[in-house]
Amino acid sequence: MSVYNKQQTHIVKVTGYSSGGDGVARLNDGKVVFIRNAARDDELEIRLIKEQARSARAEIVRILAPSPFRTEPDCPYYPECGGCDYRHITYEEEQRAKLQRVNDAIERIGGLAICAGEILSTGQLDGYRNKAVFHSKGQSVGFYRAMSHEVIRINSCLLLDDALNDAIKALAPGGEITLRSGRNGLQEPFEVELDGLVFQLNGFFQVNTGAALLLYKKAREYAQLSKTDVLIDLYCGVGALTLFAGRDASYALGVERNAAAVETARENAALNGLPNIEFITADVANWKSETASPDCIIVDPPRKGLSPGAVRRILELSPNRIVYVSCDPATLARDLRALEGYAPTDICAVDMFPRTANVECCCLLVKKQTSL
Repeated sequence: MSVYNKQQTHIVKVTGYSSGGDGVARLNDGKVVFIRNAARDDELEIRLIKEQARSARAEIVRILAPSPFRTEPDCPYYPECGGCDYRHITYEEEQRAKLQRVNDAIERIGGLAICAGEILSTGQLDGYRNKAVFHSKGQSVGFYRAMSHEVIRINSCLLLDDALNDAIKALAPGGEITLRSGRNGLQEPFEVELDGLVFQLNGFFQVNTGAALLLYKKAREYAQLSKTDVLIDLYCGVGALTLFAGRDASYALGVERNAAAVETARENAALNGLPNIEFITADVANWKSETASPDCIIVDPPRKGLSPGAVRRILELSPNRIVYVSCDPATLARDLRALEGYAPTDICAVDMFPRTANVECCCLLVKKQTSL
């Protein structure tokens, strides 16, 4: 392994972005280097701050020739705060980077030719977050500094909605503080309205209500449900997506291991007058279905994706269609390969988290026809 002088600087040209939003370049010997706050086509003087066998991290010493995609950050806490990754580039470049991240994962990890041709966006870049987690140390209340647990005191955050920003002023130090806002203010459980449905939420829900609507509409479109179809929603949480898509089916069942979330899901079904939708508490990998083979299965797993047991269970249920909602393109790509007998026919990205490197995906898989 090469050893670099920490005082030595290097001249590089940034060629793209990592999955975490860092700029990517190569040193003269070919080693990949990741550079925070860099933009594609920047020409930079950099200094290495961490070295590994195959890669290194670096900081910018000087911008020798700025990228045409670079823009002046509009937040006084950026880039010290770790909440945003892309406030130094245009939104068009951010969208391009996210689509590239999705399609690179599908091709390199999944080995598939299909690609996402669009990224759905509400166009609202700020004020979209309905949830925030604040940290405190001493008398400071705020967010963590990038790549550390050091707390940066903040007075307001561009990503948060008005109710959350108003609440910051009244926060007292006290460990980790989680706040959520909905149509009923900062009460618990908070309420969200989507396309005529009302959800009470005391568990996981998307932090961007407007983008969640785009994602749910796409999942509903992919599910292609009719009044004679059966839907099963795995990892259903409080049932928001189950209800959103399941209202089109003759019967829908949500499966979730968190008992409190299942109880809320049942309350949401009753609140919206949907008696055709039921929920059970069970582990996805070990659950035994009492229903016939479903026409469609929706999965929205955690970031780590589907377990091998969950993949087996889905294949045993043998639906005609699978709608996979994912918050990590890498695990999505891995699972698409594992779902043997199913071909991904359509995929789109959803910009759930503008100004950050995170991106959601929704993919339709259709059962392959077997030859006689």
